Amino acid sequence: MNIQTEVFGDVLVVHTPEEFNEETADAVQKCIEGLGYNRVVADLDGTESIDSQGLTMLLSLHELMQARGGDLKIATTNTVNRKILEITRLDRDLEIFSGLVDAVKSYRPSL
Repeated sequence: MNIQTEVFGDVLVVHTPEEFNEETADAVQKCIEGLGYNRVVADLDGTESIDSQGLTMLLSLHELMQARGGDLKIATTNTVNRKILEITRLDRDLEIFSGLVDAVKSYRPSL
């Protein structure tokens, strides 16, 4: 599976796949861990469905990034994805932004 990523300075942006499930969540996590960044934005705009494995991976990755001295932030304009994050209360643990630019800039507020 080919995971789409972009780098803005020292921030890695990962575009999650359309189906964010057990198979794809594992591939996304391995990709991010392999690249070695500790400031990551997960862009959920292209994601149409998220299952429990996708949500669990986001929490695991958040903990890993914090252990590395960084963070994982979420960017999504998709109202369904935002609602899923609210219902599962992940919005209490993960910082969620309405846009990718805002999420990346949040690592450097002066940009």
